[in-house]
Amino acid sequence: MSGNLVLPEGVPPLTQYYVYMTNGCNLACQHCWLSPIYQPKGTTGGHLDFDLFRIAVEEAIPLGLQNVKLTGGEPLLHPDFLRFVDLIKDKNLSLTIETNATLMTSALARYMKENSTLRHISVSVDGASKETHDSFRGVPGSFDKTITGIKMLVEAGFKPQVIMSLHNGNIDEIEDLVEMAQDWGAGSVKFNLIQPSGRAQNMAEHKKMLDVRRMVDLGRWVEYDLQRRVSINLFYSWPMAFHSLNRLLEGNGDACGILNIMGILANGCLALCGIGIEIPELTYGRLGKDRLVDIWRDNQVLRQLRSDLPAKLEGVCQSCLFKWQCLGSCVAENYHQFRRLTAPFWFCMQAQEAGVFPEKRVVSTCESAKSDGTFIDSSFAFQQ
Repeated sequence: MSGNLVLPEGVPPLTQYYVYMTNGCNLACQHCWLSPIYQPKGTTGGHLDFDLFRIAVEEAIPLGLQNVKLTGGEPLLHPDFLRFVDLIKDKNLSLTIETNATLMTSALARYMKENSTLRHISVSVDGASKETHDSFRGVPGSFDKTITGIKMLVEAGFKPQVIMSLHNGNIDEIEDLVEMAQDWGAGSVKFNLIQPSGRAQNMAEHKKMLDVRRMVDLGRWVEYDLQRRVSINLFYSWPMAFHSLNRLLEGNGDACGILNIMGILANGCLALCGIGIEIPELTYGRLGKDRLVDIWRDNQVLRQLRSDLPAKLEGVCQSCLFKWQCLGSCVAENYHQFRRLTAPFWFCMQAQEAGVFPEKRVVSTCESAKSDGTFIDSSFAFQQ
């Protein structure tokens, strides 16, 4: 297959792959929504065959593929990791990596700087102390290895993003971690709100997760206060409707872009994203067996997503001014909880129930909204 395919009306380009390279991880994090198999000896728990990945890339380029994100489990466990990196460069695609960096080496960091198209790499650090981080990540010594990995990336010339997943046990260390990230030479810090699925369901049962009011308070503090006092860029991963005016004008609102994304699981299956590991009906077919173009054009789940998002979103998401950009925030999590692709996002639903959803950012306060997602009076969308 060569050249660009002309897709039927209503079928968007496939611009990005999320590649879940391994079924396993060398850490055992309390919050992981995918619950990978803990691999203390550094094995993969099963991993994506490189030849299947090559097929995936070659079949997706005519559909508009531009970027590949390598994630896991832990992608650095994969025995052919560098072959994936090399192929992405050979095909002139942009590369993103999510890692815990415990397996990073100076040689690997230098190689990626000199021989890859890596434009963004994020590293998880869940506390400003080894006690907090290691307890949450489930493996003693992981904090020191992760920080060493970050410093190797910085020395090679990268500006990695530090990601902190927030819970009741680490929020007092937010500002300290930001200062540490600045000292390491990181490019930004992102604060993730833990999804109530996978291992995090156990966190919820033991009251370790933040309630929605606390999450909203922290987000306002990060965007309105802390960001103004530090030089490093901060990102808080709440839905677009909650972002400050400055963040919206900068174009840094968190939107998944699910209509242009496909996931590749470690077993070679194509899926909505990594949630396909747990929910078989959100897998579409298998590489090497099913033609990608047929799946992308004809799969019933994808057809429903294209017809129903955002027009048929439910609850608070239906009336949100940002639904045309946000598309329900995380369709995978919405389906996980309610078994409906159009279900509302849990954070927004809880925020509305708690009375902390921004009233000025719902359709009822706006004069009207056009069907293409542009607003006749957009000033309401940017009131703080």
